[in-house]
Amino acid sequence: QAQLVESGGGLVQPGGSLTLSCSASGSISEILRMGWYRQAPGKQRELVAIMRDGGVTDYEDSVNSRFILSRDNAKNRVTLQMNSLKPEDTAVYYCYADLVSNNQRYNYWGQGTQVTVSS
Repeated sequence: QAQLVESGGGLVQPGGSLTLSCSASGSISEILRMGWYRQAPGKQRELVAIMRDGGVTDYEDSVNSRFILSRDNAKNRVTLQMNSLKPEDTAVYYCYADLVSNNQRYNYWGQGTQVTVSS
């Protein structure tokens, strides 16, 4: 088994920055993909940024060039640096990991952290 623990989030003014972190712990053999999704009120959950094995990162178009996803493999942690935040970035952000635990492949989600961009 594994678990994801998120930190960061909060209230920020438009144009500001926030950092989200997510650490995976437990019986983990390999993390295949790890990143962040978000869900705004009344909308479906959408991909924000995800890093695949080999370090390739995919970003949602609206955050490309504003958000940066980094990964610390030794600590099984990803960090999402969010810059030039806009009100439309307001959402609950969920950490996601596609990992191998006890020879089984699983999808794990964090509990979610609120990001609110407002003046």
